[in-house]
Amino acid sequence: MSSGLSSRVAIVCLLAFAAAGCDRQSADAGQANVAQANVATASPDEATGSASAAQVGIDRSRKGEAAPATTFKDAAGKPTTLAAFRGKPVLVNLWATWCGPCVAELPTLEALAKAGTIRVAAISQDTGAAAKVPGFLKEHGASSLVPYLDDKMALSLGWNANLPTTILFDSAGKEVWRWNGGNDWNGAAAAKLIAEAS
Repeated sequence: MSSGLSSRVAIVCLLAFAAAGCDRQSADAGQANVAQANVATASPDEATGSASAAQVGIDRSRKGEAAPATTFKDAAGKPTTLAAFRGKPVLVNLWATWCGPCVAELPTLEALAKAGTIRVAAISQDTGAAAKVPGFLKEHGASSLVPYLDDKMALSLGWNANLPTTILFDSAGKEVWRWNGGNDWNGAAAAKLIAEAS
């Protein structure tokens, strides 16, 4: 192979790797890449962020499953679980400070939380970032979101989830759906999806 062709192949490989987005903790290349029949891709008005349409969309394959008992930290650094949210629907968003689509959707999660139509639990998957998360939320237009932290990434690893992933749980703590990729959580399409928890 000539050195020119070799250089072009290396550049194409690097670009493909960069386009993979926030999927930094994935161990399985096919993990949540919607090759499943029960995963619908987003319409252009529903999808935002840098993930391609093939990676973004609704997944109903776990509908009815109970929320895991996985422990993460509340704003005071004390252990909590998703059971603390039972009684009312909750939108759980797994995000990280290093994930571009995650950061882009923070203001829309903030607007949704302020509207009061549903509780929002944005759980950072950053390791060793307890002191950093509250300030980061404030700097990125999401100061009223509670700075939950899963510094062991137990939720994203347990769910084998790419970031961002957002899961809607009903008032009984049962999963309604999950959204793979970024979204405008303050838009009309998202409101329709969130209404499914009623």
